[in-house]
Amino acid sequence: MRALTGWFQLGLCAASLAAPAIAADGSTSLFIQGKRIILRPGEEIQDGAILVRDGRIAAVGRDLRQPEDAKRIEGAVVCAAYIDAWGALGLGQDSLRDPTTSAATRTVDGLDPWADEHLRRETLRAGVTVVRVQAGADARVGGIGALVRVAPDLPAGDAVVQPACSLSMSIGQAAPGEAEGRDPFERIADLDRVVSAVETGKNYLIARTEHRYELEEWEKKIAEKETELDKDAKKAKKDREKEQKEAEEKGKPFQEKKYKEDKRPQPPRYDEDSEILGRVADGAIPFFVQANRSSEIRGLLTGTAEHDRLRLVVVGGAEALACSRMLAERRIPVLLAPVPRGRLGSNEEETAPLSLAGDLARAGVPLLLGTGGEDAGASRDLPLVAALAIGNGLERSKAFEIVTLGAARAFDASDRLGSLEVGKAAEILVLEGDPLTAGAGVRYVVSAGRLVVEPGN
Repeated sequence: MRALTGWFQLGLCAASLAAPAIAADGSTSLFIQGKRIILRPGEEIQDGAILVRDGRIAAVGRDLRQPEDAKRIEGAVVCAAYIDAWGALGLGQDSLRDPTTSAATRTVDGLDPWADEHLRRETLRAGVTVVRVQAGADARVGGIGALVRVAPDLPAGDAVVQPACSLSMSIGQAAPGEAEGRDPFERIADLDRVVSAVETGKNYLIARTEHRYELEEWEKKIAEKETELDKDAKKAKKDREKEQKEAEEKGKPFQEKKYKEDKRPQPPRYDEDSEILGRVADGAIPFFVQANRSSEIRGLLTGTAEHDRLRLVVVGGAEALACSRMLAERRIPVLLAPVPRGRLGSNEEETAPLSLAGDLARAGVPLLLGTGGEDAGASRDLPLVAALAIGNGLERSKAFEIVTLGAARAFDASDRLGSLEVGKAAEILVLEGDPLTAGAGVRYVVSAGRLVVEPGN
């Protein structure tokens, strides 16, 4: 597949650019002008500008003046950069294919900042600057996913946006070499395992909470007893001296009376996997479960119905339309990779139809879009994935929201990503046309405040 870029057709005279000021972190002060600036989905200004300093958006408006130290760039349309909610770029193959991952496995530990630089460049030229990556693509439990920047040569603090953005599990996913996936009984076992994992996390969280309250009560009683003993200290000393003297007169050994305090409450046994599952059950980490068949999705929704804090996301969702009412009522997103059959997976039953995104959106189901999490080079095709969904019924404005602010919200990163607002990280595209159209033409890309793509590079 080819990304919808067209960047190679564009040119700009370098002499017209002001000399940039380079910050200590490598970012550049930028003054970005656009005939149309899309601040966030549904909100834009005409003939405006954005000032970028120290990696962040410092100002946005129509009447901004260009500082002398800022590099000036301009284009027809300026918008937030795209986020691939289901990618693999930047993750080493050993981690991506690790079949032994558990809930506590940290994907961020398997990142390879030097891998696939040419793919990173192509992905940036397509307008994608941030990707969610997940270790254990072939495992039942994928561990803790990470939200990372695509641009190469970034310091560690900038390369990782969110080190713990999701926990991933799967139902019925084929192991390597299994063309048809798991049989029905294995799929039922997978479903039970996923639901039980949430229960385990909830019970562990309850035990930890109960221990905290018991410890607070124990500490309160100890403090009260210590206060009581302090008040009676003088009398206790006289009584002790009297008892000691009487024992000496009778020739008996003196036995000190010891205060026996209540036994300190013991916490539940620490378990790394249960700790993460507890955070999932409490809604601190989104729970991404790959499930495609309607029976699996329905069973997942039914089995987790009582966990009202759980932030469930259905991944794949080939037959999710049959469960659209339940998904819409509970506001459970479906993460899709709408590509032609045969591109993802070996089983057509596991591949979502191209029309599914539009159908689910019209049914009121929240959506995310990604490139499948299997191929490091696929993230460059995110605009094409979105275009396929648009061409098969998804509204373009909705698709733009899904790959920008919607994705940022799903990963608890909307305070930093997804829109052009003061204080947010500078993840910015300068385009020659409307986002997610064949004529978009990515002219400039800014990531972490750095100009990572410009005409000629």
